[in-house]
Amino acid sequence: MTTKSATIPPDDLHRNLTLARSNEDQNLPHIGLAGDTYTILLTGKDTAGRYCLIDMLVPAGGGPPPHRHDFEEMFTVLDGEIEVTFRGAKSVLRAGETANIPANAPHQFRNSSERPARLLCMCSPAGQEEFFMAVGVPVSSRTSPPPKLDETTRATLKAKAESLAPRYRTEFLHP
Repeated sequence: MTTKSATIPPDDLHRNLTLARSNEDQNLPHIGLAGDTYTILLTGKDTAGRYCLIDMLVPAGGGPPPHRHDFEEMFTVLDGEIEVTFRGAKSVLRAGETANIPANAPHQFRNSSERPARLLCMCSPAGQEEFFMAVGVPVSSRTSPPPKLDETTRATLKAKAESLAPRYRTEFLHP
């Protein structure tokens, strides 16, 4: 009996090591969005489209509205805690804990504590980072708060996010 051994493709020498230093690298995009600050650590260009990695600083009361999207999303809390609502059920995620949100499932997260939370968010495949850069407001660093927006600007950015969401395989859910 002949067995065929599994092989992996050869090393792609066109791809390089990517280092992301969120506190030091001035070239990383820092985005203010929904009251949070998101630092794009790795883009789809860095990972051949396999995933993106985002450092999220979520102040007390922060977090996105209910939504769903056609890709996996994983959160690992580095500091603080967040409340994750998944298909209507709430769970608290604390530092050192991880949650994976399956593609297409309705969810949201919120920092319901009194202090900021920091988390890593990985989306697979990549693309969510492009959505954040398209609808967010650039800020100067990983710890910079998003700018205070007047009601007109906030409404304009919300309309932009809702109009671009389908292109990025995202749907906002309204109660």
